[in-house]
Amino acid sequence: MHHFTPRDGALHAEDVSLLDLAERVGTPVYVYSSATLRRHYSLLAEAAAKYPAALGDALIAFAVKANSNVSVLATLAKLGAGADTVSEGEIRRALAAGVPAGRIILSGVGKTDDELAFAITTGVRQINIESAVELDRIVAIAQRLGRAPDIAVRVNPRIGAGGHAKITTGGVGDKFGVPAEEALDLYARAAASPHVNPVGLACHIGSQIVDLTPLEGAFRLLRSMTETLRARGLSVTRLDLGGGLGVPYAEDAATASIEDYMAMTAAVLDGLEVEAAFEPGRLLAANAGVLLSRVIQVSERQDGRRFLVLDAAMNDLVRPAMYDAFHDIKPVRARPSGGDNSPTAYDVVGPVCETGDTFARDRPLPPLEAGDLVVFTGAGAYGAVMASEYNSRLLAPEILVDGDRWAVIRPRPSYEEMLARETRADWL
Repeated sequence: MHHFTPRDGALHAEDVSLLDLAERVGTPVYVYSSATLRRHYSLLAEAAAKYPAALGDALIAFAVKANSNVSVLATLAKLGAGADTVSEGEIRRALAAGVPAGRIILSGVGKTDDELAFAITTGVRQINIESAVELDRIVAIAQRLGRAPDIAVRVNPRIGAGGHAKITTGGVGDKFGVPAEEALDLYARAAASPHVNPVGLACHIGSQIVDLTPLEGAFRLLRSMTETLRARGLSVTRLDLGGGLGVPYAEDAATASIEDYMAMTAAVLDGLEVEAAFEPGRLLAANAGVLLSRVIQVSERQDGRRFLVLDAAMNDLVRPAMYDAFHDIKPVRARPSGGDNSPTAYDVVGPVCETGDTFARDRPLPPLEAGDLVVFTGAGAYGAVMASEYNSRLLAPEILVDGDRWAVIRPRPSYEEMLARETRADWL
């Protein structure tokens, strides 16, 4: 569900016209709906709350990598969300947004010593370790700091899943986590140290997963490992189940429901008496955002191929170029009735000087012309957060809408500001 709907002949974000936002802020621009963020969080939290016996006081920790804007994080923090982070910068963003340190998880396969020390002194909920050498490093850092942080061992269950090979994170050849048989010994090693406190196991097998079967397999492995560790006299009180549940980028796309996901998870963990953590990113933010763009021109070749050239480019929304990802594209203004509004096939492209700067090929769309506005739907996750200034293009601004009010939550920089971040070598 989302809150981008047509009204009075034009798309609105909640009660704000996208036509007005384009005129006042310019394009390209990201627009987020507070109502959609709240709705998605509530659906997940309410579904988890139905199973307290199996999931405990479940933590919904938003994956900051999906959308790290502080206002987006603050919107979710006010609802009680925690944060799944993978860097010191993301921890700092979560703290700035009002997420308590005790609701922040630090994951990541390559945490630096400085990041581990920052997480320990900040007092995050737990640090998910991903290798034996990382355990040795965190023990040494914690000993030096006189702390004993809570940690979890991230398991690689050898079950990879996801919408693309580059976002599959639990397979045999993936860099994340520790194979199950090694994780049991690593957990015991951690328990023998006075400088860390192992509290649980973690896993995350991929992103944009639409079939619950691989997730269920991974969760059953964590349950079996928990029972094995307890049989060895070791305490396991938490299971971090990661994220990865897919969202419908096309309106008719089939995805597993939140209700079925939670029911499956509760059934797997029933009687285990652990506290579960979930790390949704895309699930909360993707359909809460659109990328609003203007048509620069329509170029038509003699062979009939039409190029819809937009002012948004791969540097603004890289998912199609990086993952062959699909985003629905919709015109903002409804065309007048009575004319020929039959769909036309376009190659939808941006102005970046690469063939990879192509959002879609032969995409059927209503007739469009220079100056028209379109939106890429499902752009609230892995959109602005992955943007760059490639081709020295200015970063697209971000807007947050709440009912009939809106705010620019990241302004578009000027060219002067972009250039001012660099200094010329003194010999030049």
